[in-house]
Formats: sequence, C-alpha cells, structure tokens
Amino acid sequence: MAPAEEEKQEEPVVVDADETPDVEQAADKPEDEPTPAAATEEPVAAAEEPAAAGDEDKKKIHMKVSADAPWSERMWEVFTTFWPLGFVAFGGPQAHVAILRDHLVEQRDWLDEEQFTELFAIGQGLPGPTSTQLVISTATSRAGPLGGLMAFFLWNLPGLIVLTCCGVLIDEFVNPDEAPWYLAGLPPAAISLVFKAFYGFASKLDSLQIWMALCSSLVAILINNDANIKPSSSQWVFPCCLALGGLTTYIDSKRANPFSTYTKSPSKGWDRDDDTTFKRIGIPLWVGALIFLVWGGVLALVIILVDVAEVTNVYLEIFETMYRIGSIIFGGGQVVLPMLQDEVVPDWMTKDQFLQGLGLAQSMPGPLFNFASYLGAVYQGVPGALVGFLGLFGPGVILIFAMVPFWARLRHNAAFKAILKGVNATAIGLVGAACVILWESAIVDAADAMVFAVSLTMAIVFSVQAPICIFVGGVIGAILHPDALDLGQVPYCEDQGFIKDPNEDDRLRKLAAFYFTGMM
Repeated sequence: MAPAEEEKQEEPVVVDADETPDVEQAADKPEDEPTPAAATEEPVAAAEEPAAAGDEDKKKIHMKVSADAPWSERMWEVFTTFWPLGFVAFGGPQAHVAILRDHLVEQRDWLDEEQFTELFAIGQGLPGPTSTQLVISTATSRAGPLGGLMAFFLWNLPGLIVLTCCGVLIDEFVNPDEAPWYLAGLPPAAISLVFKAFYGFASKLDSLQIWMALCSSLVAILINNDANIKPSSSQWVFPCCLALGGLTTYIDSKRANPFSTYTKSPSKGWDRDDDTTFKRIGIPLWVGALIFLVWGGVLALVIILVDVAEVTNVYLEIFETMYRIGSIIFGGGQVVLPMLQDEVVPDWMTKDQFLQGLGLAQSMPGPLFNFASYLGAVYQGVPGALVGFLGLFGPGVILIFAMVPFWARLRHNAAFKAILKGVNATAIGLVGAACVILWESAIVDAADAMVFAVSLTMAIVFSVQAPICIFVGGVIGAILHPDALDLGQVPYCEDQGFIKDPNEDDRLRKLAAFYFTGMM
C-alpha cells in the first residue's frame, strides 16, 4: 500500500470523536476498515502507561509505615528519615529545600508537590530559617508536633555539636589578636558565599523591590559606619525598615497601576476542614493563637528584663539578643549576619573570631542559624552555646507551629502576600549591606582578596558546594600565610586610615603645583 493510503488509514485514529468526518473520509469508508487494527494499538499504548508508572514507583522508597499507622510507628519513621539528613544538608537553604523535596516527595511520598510547596511558602513568610521550618512542618504533618520537634533537633544536631566545640576551642587555644595559619583563609572564603547569596536573592527582585533593597542596604551601611550613630541602634532601626518595606508594597498593591506584580488568586492546596494531612498535624486554631501569644510574651518579657529592669545575667543577655534577632529576621541565615555582628562584636568577641566562626558555619551541614551556638560558645562556653542556639532558633520554631493552623486562611489574603513581598525585599537589602560591612572586616590584604576571588568563582561560576569552597579558601590562605610562602601580605588599609608614604603628601603638592602652573 502506498504511503499516502497509510496516512489515510491513520486519520480516523487522531480525529476527535465529537468531530464530523469530512466527505472524503465518508467516501473512503471501505478503505477505513483496517482502522480497528489501529484501534487495537491504543490499548497497547494504554497498557504501557501503567508499566511506566510502575517504573516510576520503583524510584520511590515504599513506606513500611502507612500514613494512618499508630503514632509511635510514625515517630520512628520520622527518626529514621531525618537523622541521616543532618549530616548531608550542605549548600544553604536552596540546597536544603531540594534535598527535602527529593527525600519527602520523590522518594518517600509523604506528601505531594502541592502540599510541599504550601509548607515551603509558610516558612518563607515567617521569621527564622526557612529550611528548618520546612523540616518541622513536614515532620509535623507526618507525626504531629513531637515529630516536628524531633526532626528539628536531628536536622541541626551535627552542626550544633561541631560549632559548639569549635567555639570553645577557639576561645581557649586561639589567640584572638593573631589568627593561626590554618584559619587565615576562612573569613574571605566565607564572605564570598555571602556575596553569592546576595546575588541570588537580588536577581529575582523587580524594580520596586530593588529600590527598597537599596534603601535598607544604605541604612544598614550608615548605621555601621557613622561616628554619630551607635551600631546598637540597629535593634530598632532594622525592624522599622522591615515594617516600612511591608507598608510600601501594601500601599503599592492598592494602586490601579502598581509598580510591582502581586498575586491575586490563591493557589489550590491545603483545606482546613477536609485535608487529612492537615488534620494529622493536630494543632487546632485556638492552640495556634495561644502559641502566637507565647512567642510575643517571651519576646516582651526578655526585652523588659534586660532593657527596662536591667537584670544582669549573662545567659539572659545571650537569650534576649538571639531571641530578639530571631523574631525579626526574614530571609534566612545570610540576613541575620549584620545584626549578629552589630550585637556581638566587640562585646562578645573580636571581629576575627566572628569571621572565623562564620567560615566554619558556612562549611557545616544544616542551617546557618547554627552559627548562634558558636557565638554563644566563644562568649560563655557550652552553656552559652545552648542558650544562643535556643534563642535564635526559638522564634522560628514557635511561629511555624503557630502558623500552620492559620495558613489555610492567610494564603488567600492578597494584602498579606503583598506585605511579605516588601518585607522580603527589605531583608535582602540587609544582605547587601552585610557584603559591604563584612568585606571591610575580612579583606585586609591581597592574599585575602585572592582567596575571596577564587572562592567566589568556584561558588557562582562552577556551582561548587559551600564546604569545598571554604576548604579550598582555607588551603590557599594557609599557603599564602607569612609562615608559608608569605605572598600578598601587604595590607590595603590600617585601622586609622589608608597607609601613606611619608613623602606622599609633599609629592602630591608638587604634582598639583606643576599642573596648576601649566594651566596658567
């Protein structure tokens, strides 16, 4: 049979059932009799689809525990799922979310893509570390609040232990005024990852958000580099910036032609009454409201005790500082850095100790908020590490438990979404300020700049994971150190200003006089 006739026979297969055949097809009805043979191919293709679905199912780890199993069995499942993840969660919040999606959605089928996205959005809209809040909410959806708490500690335990030990050892054995050769490259390598984070955040902003981020960045830079403004004023200036950012986008969203783009229609997903996963969380609305009150009450209490009653207790001071910062930080670990530096340097530690710890924290698995355990350990040993850890993580943990019952309603609120858009943009501006502030502290000489350039190139261009960037930066810094090759050690600046040749001023005066007389 000719190829043209074969095409004619295949036509009835692709024609829609509701469509009327044309005159030529009706005339060729005898030739169309073989079409049942073609029709028999459809069941074959349909039979192949379940097979493909079966192959896809093989990629999943079939759960030994059903979603409706007894609570104790589901708790054990949460434990076996999350304890190894705490050792492999490198790469920052974006990588953490990818790891969680792969394990919980793709492999274990705990929840579908839509539910996972809803829980991720909850974390983005709350203060605190987004990836940790995603860990808590997904585990809570599986085994209730206790399952969420257990997953939280398993997720953070490796970083907590390592950074606490490093903080204690650095305080005891490392001279804060002269960093050893093996730590020389860590600060500039760590700063390169802050630049990478800012680049990733800022590239997703629209024009209005860029202007807002720029304004908050300028405010943060001014506070940290002005003789007439105390750096401690950041504890109320930064929250005001975040509030103004949310107010700006809220007002803009009400305009007929807004500068930014706002989502008006809610996404399909969680249902407070019908969704079985939501019910399995086990937190009713009134309990969620009570948890909100607990968060606000603790925040008000510690601020009153420290700032009003002036209670002198070092552990209360650590907890108040961390809890206050953790309650106003939107955007994750990188945003918290300028606030932490303002609070702890130089009262708790030197800037070199801060930057060395930052490099270590960047190279550890888990969220950057584990940095709080290092800061507390340097200041007050192991007890200080635990208090700092609980203080910085506390608000985010409390609020994620409080927010889940209300999210089914708030996610439909366009005003709430518009406010969060401005708050997030303002917080990203603080990350940009951290780039400027930390650069001045970490890049002292050409050797530091070389370490920074190599680490930044590895992180952005070649997408190398953070621990490897930190390690390579440490190796290069050690090689260039005065105790090794002694290269690139001429400092750019001194504490009191730029380094000048003693005869530089006289030379410049002669040069200016020469040009002036030539112009005359």
